[in-house]
Amino acid sequence: NAINLVKNKSLLKKATLYVTLEPCSHFGKTPPCSNLIIEHQIPNVIIGCQDDNEKVAGKGISKLKASGCNVIVGVLENECKQHHKRFFTFHNKKRPFIILKWAESADGFIAPLSKNDQKPVWISNKYSRQLVHKWRSEEQAILVGYNTVLEDNPSLTTRYCVGKNPIRIVLDKNEALSKDLNVFDIKAETILIKETAAVAICNKLQELNINSIIIEGGAKTIQLFIDAGLWDEARIFVGKAIFNEGINAPKFKGQMIFEEKIIDDTLRVYVNN
Repeated sequence: NAINLVKNKSLLKKATLYVTLEPCSHFGKTPPCSNLIIEHQIPNVIIGCQDDNEKVAGKGISKLKASGCNVIVGVLENECKQHHKRFFTFHNKKRPFIILKWAESADGFIAPLSKNDQKPVWISNKYSRQLVHKWRSEEQAILVGYNTVLEDNPSLTTRYCVGKNPIRIVLDKNEALSKDLNVFDIKAETILIKETAAVAICNKLQELNINSIIIEGGAKTIQLFIDAGLWDEARIFVGKAIFNEGINAPKFKGQMIFEEKIIDDTLRVYVNN
C-alpha cells in the first residue's frame, strides 16, 4: 500500500523503505513483497526483524541483496518482534497467541460459590471492563467454557468501546447450550468446539486460521490452558471486593511485566517465560 500511494513512482528509485518485518519472497494470498521492491528499484530497505517462517526465513533479504538493494536488518528488532508476536506465534508454534484474562477478589476468588441470577458478579470496575472490551477488539477471537455461558449468559462483544467484535469460541462438547443465549445472537460469529483438551482446542483454532485469542473463563477453562503451558500473556484484575469463600482464581507461574492502578482495581500483566 505504501508503494501504491506514491503517485510519482520515479521517486522510489531514491527512496528508503522502512518495514518491521522481512518482505516475503513467496506467493501466498498476494504476490511477493520483495518482487515489488525490486520492480520499483527501491535502493535502501531497513528491516526490523527477520521472518523465521520457513517459507521466508531470510529468502526475502537474500533476494533484495542479490538485486543490488542496500539492506539493513535488526533495527529495533525486539520491538518489532513484540509488534508481530501474534504472527510469529501462529506460524512458529502452530497455534494462536493466547491471552488469559480474569478478575479476582482481593482474597483470591474468581467468583462466589453461588448466585441468584444468570449474569456475572462484577469484581472489576466499569473502567477496567471498558479496557477489556478494547482488548477484545484487538484480538481475532474470544473463548469461554460451557459453564461460563450457562451461568453468566455473556455477550462477549465490544459494546463498551468502538471496535470489531471478536469471533466467539464456546467449548460445548455435546452442543447442549440453548440457542437463545446471548452468545448465539447476530452481533458476532459464534463457533462451537467439541474438543476438551487444550492441545486439541489449539489445533482446532489453527485449522480455523485464528491467530490470536483472549480466554475469559471460567476458572476451569483458564486452568486447562495454564496446566498445558499453552498461554502467552495473563492479564489479571484484582478488585477490592472480599468474598471470604468462592471459586479460587487460576494458579500459574509467570513473569510480571506491567502493573497499573485503574481507580480501585489493580491490573497486572504476566508473560509465560
